[in-house]
Formats: sequence, C-alpha cells, structure tokens
Amino acid sequence: MPNWGGGVKCGACEKTVYHAEEIQCNGRSFHKTCFLCMACRKALDSTTVAAHESEIYCKTCYGRKYGPKGIGFGQGAGCLSTDTGDHLGLNLQQGSPKPARPSTPNNPSKFAKMMVDVDKCPRCGKSVYAAEKIMGGGKPWHKTCFRCAICGKSLESTNVTDKDGELYCKVCYAKNFGPKGIGFGGLTQVEKKE
Repeated sequence: MPNWGGGVKCGACEKTVYHAEEIQCNGRSFHKTCFLCMACRKALDSTTVAAHESEIYCKTCYGRKYGPKGIGFGQGAGCLSTDTGDHLGLNLQQGSPKPARPSTPNNPSKFAKMMVDVDKCPRCGKSVYAAEKIMGGGKPWHKTCFRCAICGKSLESTNVTDKDGELYCKVCYAKNFGPKGIGFGGLTQVEKKE
C-alpha cells in the first residue's frame, strides 16, 4: 500500500510520525506519546528502553521476560526470582504480552508514597523537597521562605532566631522581643518625657 501520509509510520499506532514528535528506537519511529513499555505501559526514554526485535520494554519488564531465570538471578545476590511478570501482563510460556493493564494502578507506587511524607513549609504551606530545604527552628523551610517575618531579610544560620514557630533576624527579634530600657537599645525614660 502506498504511503500517502508523506512520513514514517509509528511502530505502535501505525499513524504518521512527524519530525517534531519522533523518537527513534531500533530502526523504527514512534510518537513521544506512543513510546511506552509493551507490558507495563510506562513512558520510556533513551535510558530506560530495552528493545527485542520489534517490541520495546522498560528494562524491568525486559529482564522479567527475556533475562536469565533461576537461582542467583533475582534482585539480590543469591536470590531465587519467583516473579513471573503476570501482574505486568507478561506470559513467559507463550512469549507474547497480555493486553496492557489500566494506567491507574490499584496499589500506590513508591513515588506516590514518598509524596505523602514530604515536609510542609511553615511559611507558605507548600511541600519542601530535599534540594530546597533549610532547617530553622526545628522545621523545614524553602530557601526563599527562610526570611525574617518582620523585615523580610534573607536569613542564615548565623543571624536567625525563632519565636513561636516564626523566624526573625537578630535585629528584629531584639527590637520586638528583647529586653527594654536603658542600655538595651530601646527608648529610655528620658527620651519618653521629651
């Protein structure tokens, strides 16, 4: 049949793949949205794809289907792998995958479990991830939220003080919560009378 569409056909959906959306693997072209593992339907990229003839898999499913089996080939040294890949639609006896399971898993992934345990910033209430976390007053803060509550000055470990769950620079803390009177930087009795 002639190729009237003018472009190469996707290895998954057989529709025309235009250059801007093309991913090539094993001499075949795919749409970015079609570049999925044939077993678990995870999105693939150049670092996670494993090709076998005309099929593409993530490295985990490829290992389950085509990798070595038996004692010593599990997920740790000296393990016996009993994972047959049935939950991913892999049927090792027939050699062809079952229809893909739905894209919404019935058990949460490790990533979803991690997202529940993420700390919240006391200032903005949003999640604080490790790359942006600064500890102050026993709590995690965003780098951009780690500022004095009064003057807004950016804080460091050398000039931060905390009171009632809020952060202050040492100057603002002394002015607002420090001792008052002669010799403490506050107004004196003489200044008040004038």
